Amino acid sequence: MQKITGIDIQEHDHSNRIVKISLENDIIDKLIFPFNKFDLTALELKPFTRFTLAKSLDDLTNNKLSDLMNSIIRDRSTGCFIIGPKNITTKINDTFLVKLSTAIAHLIGVPNHDAMTGKYYARFHVKHEDTSDSYLRKAYRNMDLHTDGTYVKDVTDWLIMTKIDEQNVEGGETAMLHLDDWEHCFDLYNDPIGKQKFVWGSPKSKNIDYKVEHPVFSSDGEGRPTISYIDQFPEPQNMEQGNFLQRLSDGLEESKNKIITKLPVGYSVIANNYFWLHGRKPFKENKELSRELLRIRGSFFVN
Repeated sequence: MQKITGIDIQEHDHSNRIVKISLENDIIDKLIFPFNKFDLTALELKPFTRFTLAKSLDDLTNNKLSDLMNSIIRDRSTGCFIIGPKNITTKINDTFLVKLSTAIAHLIGVPNHDAMTGKYYARFHVKHEDTSDSYLRKAYRNMDLHTDGTYVKDVTDWLIMTKIDEQNVEGGETAMLHLDDWEHCFDLYNDPIGKQKFVWGSPKSKNIDYKVEHPVFSSDGEGRPTISYIDQFPEPQNMEQGNFLQRLSDGLEESKNKIITKLPVGYSVIANNYFWLHGRKPFKENKELSRELLRIRGSFFVN
């Protein structure tokens, strides 16, 4: 792995497919001034300001960070990295982490509009009590392995999840699975039902007023399996599709090759959305439990 001044690059403790990128204090300190130039309203309403943040980050590494991240996220053998400040200091608050995530995203591609929040990103809390209509905020339920963007028309090549804050948390670990490590991949991939067009909808909170149709499994340019799946949103039209989805769900959740890891506060996980699935283990019940996450998802730059 190449060396970049101000950045510590290591193999992840739990997987040689995931790269851990830590930003040294010097990099963080030098980001304070350019990040303070724009408040969050400016970033939300003027898209070009997001690219200004991205350039300020990349310039500090002589444009090597963007090259590194893009080489990882597009490589089938890896396709995932975590990145964040090596040391959390008082300078690193929630606003700083939104800006850092914005900069990282805009070195990879163009974020999708997030209809749930009406912005290019979504921030959401997981707490003890929940009345939402999806597993996203249900702290004590397992969030099964899935990919993002299954129910929208937008191209979703990648996603970023940043842990902004957590208090009184036990459990809730991140679960991830690379398609090439999944024991049941080719059994399901080779089933013709997985190539049928499935109907995908979404609950009201997603603010999407249409449905889309696409198969669960497709292939990349080299004929390797890719997947677009989440357990809550497909609408099977017959017994064959319903039973296929049950086999798929069971096969994913029973996999012995899932990576279970705890993302540190301040870090983001960035994954290729075609061959990495992600989920979350249940939290241990606690009335004071609180976690805030940020999500950005989007498409690669065409060039």
